[in-house]
Amino acid sequence: MSKPRKARRRSAADDAVVERVDGGLAELIPDPGRARAWTLLIDGAPQSHVDLDDPAYLSFEYQRRLGHVIDLVAPPGKPVQAVHLGGGALTLARYVAATRPRSTQQVVERDGALVQLVRRELPLDPNARIRVRSVDARDGLAKVPDGWADLVIADVFSGARTPAHLTSTEFLDDVRRALRPGGVYTANLADGPPLAHLRGQIATAAARFAECALVADPTVLRGKRFGNAVLVAADRPLPVAELTRLAASDPHPGRVEHGRSLTDFTGGAVAVTDVAAVASPAPPASVFR
Repeated sequence: MSKPRKARRRSAADDAVVERVDGGLAELIPDPGRARAWTLLIDGAPQSHVDLDDPAYLSFEYQRRLGHVIDLVAPPGKPVQAVHLGGGALTLARYVAATRPRSTQQVVERDGALVQLVRRELPLDPNARIRVRSVDARDGLAKVPDGWADLVIADVFSGARTPAHLTSTEFLDDVRRALRPGGVYTANLADGPPLAHLRGQIATAAARFAECALVADPTVLRGKRFGNAVLVAADRPLPVAELTRLAASDPHPGRVEHGRSLTDFTGGAVAVTDVAAVASPAPPASVFR
């Protein structure tokens, strides 16, 4: 018999919501600068930020960059069919619903207790066409019909690390199966010096997709600090110029690598298979201080 989860408690000081979920201790912390906005932390690591009054607002740097990919995957406002591997506080699913009304979305979030917490405390728009499945990301992806998705977004972390089975060519084979012709795959990756994981993930994507691009803070790309990078891949030309313009306009500007510069950055790394796959490196403790 499983142990009962700790009951929710509210902090008298800041009205935070703290609850034990499958993946650790979840905290929903109110944003003092926005009336109905919250930050989700798991075991102290920031995961998502949601503004219930303005779901098109993206606070986290990496989520803004994934938002740029969402903005460019189809003409403005056009509905899309999207698969989200990793749900968190459902920030990006809310963003798609707000910026592309009538979109149909599937969210795969293994942590069922987290899904219940988010649905209760940060309820979804009842008109949003968002279905949430509480299963492993790869198992959930396997249930997506062939050619169904315009967009697959991977943002899966367990203990602040991407699980090994979501880093391989075999995983990307199933992503390609789920994508319609011309569909786009994008992933939130995290790494630090010497960037071996990031280079390997680029090589893995390049082994399965005709076009790849990477968006990140220049200091991360230079191996100066641990941070996030957003990978974009498709079997059609990517909107590199538009992505570059949007990334450069962010409060913390990002740089886009593509083509020869991305190949040079990869530095001879080889594609990762299921047999050789390992989880992404754990971030240093200083990242969350």
